Amino acid sequence: MRISAISYLNTAPLMWDFEHGETGKQFEISYTTPSKCAVELEEGTADIGIIPSFAYARISDLRILPGVAIASKNPVRSILLVSQKPIEEIQNVALDQSSLTSVALVGILFQKYWRGGARKFTSHAPDLESMLLASDAALLIGDPALKVDRSRYKTWDLAEEWIRFTGKPFVFAFWAVRESALKNSQLDLATIFQDSRDHGLEPANLDQIGRVWAPKLGLSEDDVRRYLTTNIHYFLDDACLQGLRLFYRYANECGLLPSVPELRFAESRPALISH
Repeated sequence: MRISAISYLNTAPLMWDFEHGETGKQFEISYTTPSKCAVELEEGTADIGIIPSFAYARISDLRILPGVAIASKNPVRSILLVSQKPIEEIQNVALDQSSLTSVALVGILFQKYWRGGARKFTSHAPDLESMLLASDAALLIGDPALKVDRSRYKTWDLAEEWIRFTGKPFVFAFWAVRESALKNSQLDLATIFQDSRDHGLEPANLDQIGRVWAPKLGLSEDDVRRYLTTNIHYFLDDACLQGLRLFYRYANECGLLPSVPELRFAESRPALISH
């Protein structure tokens, strides 16, 4: 089966077994951006993808792999609106289009909570200086957001703002599988992906992730660990499902989605026992 994955720090624990164990030999893995993961699932060039939660609502023939997410119950740090103006003076926003979910979320926050009339949104490569030359504010996601010097700008952490307004966690992404691929597979995908997440979050493995990623991002190993254990929540639990359903409802009310999607899950399968 073909997996479309993301090469961001926040997916490193999810990919642990695929990159460090025998599990990866059962799959063909490619790396791209979150929005491209969704495109590959929709086009059928991937069978499984870690897709933006917003993209799930726009693609048919998908099932969610239960229990695993990239979510947040605290400030997330890696999804930021950045500006040198107060929120009420922002009239146009340069968007990093790498994540459809974050683009939808910033639109919801402006419509429902950050008053001040309609804003103009334009796509832009994720380079903060050029984004702010072209617009009043910039939406940055993933590793580029972690590198922002927040002492130089006004910043709004989108997960923190969502939680402050709604009291719910926010779900940015989750694993989804094409139904057609699921029917042809004998693998217990739910368990495989949950186990990989659990192994990636083991203390020794988090230490190894920190050693690899800290120099890439210009962060300390402790900062990487705090991000993965405090800012990111990797479990698609009941509270996260409530937040996800509210996000879909608000996206529909704001005209971003034509309807509220049903959450359809891939069921766990009993392991095959060989004698």
